[in-house]
Amino acid sequence: MHSIYHLSHIDLDGYSCQLVMRFTLHTLYMYNANYGTEVMERLEEILEAIKKRQDHNATILITDLNLYPDEAKWLDGSVKKLKESGFNLKITLLDHHGSGEKTAQQYPWYYLDTARSATKITFDYALEHFALNPPAWMGPYVAVVNAVDLWKQEEHENFEYGKVCMRLISETRELNRTMFANEDRDYKLALLQGAADMMDRPDAPIILDEAIHKMKKGYFQIDQDDTLDNLSTRKIVDLLGAKRSEMTIYYKGYKGFLSYGLGNTSIIGNGFLSRFPDYDFIVDISGRGTMSFRADNRVNVALIASEWSGGGGHPNAAGGRIQGFKEQFRYDKVKQQIQNIIDAKESVAGPLPCKA
Repeated sequence: MHSIYHLSHIDLDGYSCQLVMRFTLHTLYMYNANYGTEVMERLEEILEAIKKRQDHNATILITDLNLYPDEAKWLDGSVKKLKESGFNLKITLLDHHGSGEKTAQQYPWYYLDTARSATKITFDYALEHFALNPPAWMGPYVAVVNAVDLWKQEEHENFEYGKVCMRLISETRELNRTMFANEDRDYKLALLQGAADMMDRPDAPIILDEAIHKMKKGYFQIDQDDTLDNLSTRKIVDLLGAKRSEMTIYYKGYKGFLSYGLGNTSIIGNGFLSRFPDYDFIVDISGRGTMSFRADNRVNVALIASEWSGGGGHPNAAGGRIQGFKEQFRYDKVKQQIQNIIDAKESVAGPLPCKA
């Protein structure tokens, strides 16, 4: 089966491209990126995945993201090298940003059309090239995204509904995109498909606007009802637990869990430590290198924060900031930075003098 590695933007238009592609018959591996450095990080990740899987018959599909000439040159050259070693790879870039015009003129795989949203381009292209089997709601939904993304206010009904869909995506932050990339995407696509099911109702924009909170709760709820914060926290702790093998760190004999960009450490961190009592502490690192530690009377995290960064706090709640921390878009690169700190500090500092 032909595989498609699909990289798309992180707004309504970008995720809608992926919602369309879910109804093709191909094996899909999905990735998302914002503009800037993250685009190249994701492309490197895709090429690594293709080589690791030995996926010899695949397309790299990029939607709603423009590549600059140097980025396109790197990607084109990297794919050519893989072709020389026996891979049958193809690049397809479907874009509508005028900033991609120069690159589009240089590469035949770069398809640019500023008159349509990326979702509309992807929908039309997939019908012709990817055996798209669209459900009845998809055509009208694509028209909604096209209207709001191109800001066609004259298409009043589609435009107003699109505005609510746009906010649905921009305000859906319950799951961390770096740590839970697949789960976060699945969550957003499920919400968009739920929104698509409401388009035909009278006063649809108002109905969707009022339904968003309930839709989010419904996605996370398993049994009894609760607040969205509690329902999403329970889900996040489950996800953290499932990723323990790759996110565990050790410092001076203590077992810790390393998260990145998780936030809300007091609630989520304490929930994790209660669920998994074999862990002595949890530390969450922000994109700026700010650290937030939590423990449950097993280790004095104020001492760890002090040794790692000159930080401090309380025995069970501490923090600090890592000087020179480089923001990352991949968890494995974050963990490597922290592991380097651990290795350096363990080699020069003595054992922790006491537990909390």
